[in-house]
Parts: sequence; structure tokens; C-alpha cells
Amino acid sequence: MKRLAFLSFLVILISCGGPEPRKPIEARSGSFIKESVERNKKLLKQEEALFKQIIERDSSHNYLSTSFGAYYYYNLVGDSIGYTPVEDDLVRLTYNIRSITNDTLYSMVDIGILDYKVDKQELFPGLRSGVKLLKANETATFLLPSAQAYGYHGDNNKIEPNTPIFTTIKIIEITKKENL
Repeated sequence: MKRLAFLSFLVILISCGGPEPRKPIEARSGSFIKESVERNKKLLKQEEALFKQIIERDSSHNYLSTSFGAYYYYNLVGDSIGYTPVEDDLVRLTYNIRSITNDTLYSMVDIGILDYKVDKQELFPGLRSGVKLLKANETATFLLPSAQAYGYHGDNNKIEPNTPIFTTIKIIEITKKENL
């Protein structure tokens, strides 16, 4: 009986191992990220080729390039010694959004006048960056790649995913952060 109790105890002791970690159901190879990067590179290359075609066909405007991958031209140039907004300044502006085929998606009337605190409010990336290039009483039209517009998601309304756009931005007034 002692032997049976000892064997039973020994079997129980051996079967009580530590907790066994669960194995993952599927292994991740990182291929999704690599495919996404390649897809984005291809999309950017296509958009850049499209932009070159648009700029070549539009001889009436002098396009400038930006550090954030967009192109723009001035519709109305303000004072050359004017002030460009910086973080925390308050900018009163209006803008529109057009498709690459020049169809109006959102007009300045639709959007209205916007009071924007620079770098403190959520706007699409190209608009946030474009505002910082303009002075009061200036208007410029930006040709934005999809990554600077509404990206891979679109706006869930009129702007489809991965759609480059034109936007015309008009700066009405700039209030420096010290004067707020």
C-alpha cells in the first residue's frame, strides 16, 4: 500500500509540470508590411508621373515644389515682406478641394471660413503644410499626392482612397501667437 501511494504521488508529481506556453496559431512573416511599402512606392511613382504631365500641360502657371512632396503655384501673391504663420498662430482661411480632372468636390462656400490654430488642429496633411507657406492675403493652388490629401482611407464621402487632389488655399488673416 505504501508502494502504491508512493507511485501515485510520483505520477502526480511528474505530471504537474510548469505551465506550457501556447503556440501562435499563425506565424507572421512581415510580408504584409513589405507589400504595403512596395504598393505605396508604386502609387507615389504613378502620382509623380501624373503631376509631371499636369505641370507640362499647364503653361499658364509657374509651379514650385515643396519639401512635403506637393507642387503649387500662386494665384495671388501678397507682400514680399509679409509674415508666414508658425506653430500656435491663428490663421483665418478658406480652401476648396478639386479632383485631378478639375471637378469641384468641395467649394470654398461649402467649407466656409476656418479659424485654424497652426499645428494644433487636425486638418489633412497637405493643408497643414500649405498654410505655413503662405502670407496674409495670398492664395495658392496646391497639387497634393494622395498621402498628403486623404490617404488610403479617403474622406468617406466624395474623395476616394488614394486620390491626389488640387486644393486652393486663401489666407485671410494671420494673428501671431503673442497677440492671442
